[in-house]
Amino acid sequence: MSFYSIISSTPTDEDWIPDYVQSVGGIVEKHGGKYLARSTNYERLEGVGDNPAAFVVIEWPNKEAGKVFMEDPDYQPFLKARLSGSVSEHFLIDGNDELSE
Repeated sequence: MSFYSIISSTPTDEDWIPDYVQSVGGIVEKHGGKYLARSTNYERLEGVGDNPAAFVVIEWPNKEAGKVFMEDPDYQPFLKARLSGSVSEHFLIDGNDELSE
């Protein structure tokens, strides 16, 4: 079953962004991930609160791939840079439509 990373991010320091964008795609692909969206263009249709600067959606072939990506030693310096230079949230969501049952 596919899993999806949904990441919201608002940079507090933009120095990390160019290197992150240039380098992380290969690490995502190494774990079978595929970017479905990387965008600052969105519209809130429900809810209240601060709007993140950007959203990223990555499709993984399974849960393990998404988790192994996060633990990959090659990714760790980029993760550290993102977490120290932004306010981010990352959710790993399964592709199950369990609410329709």
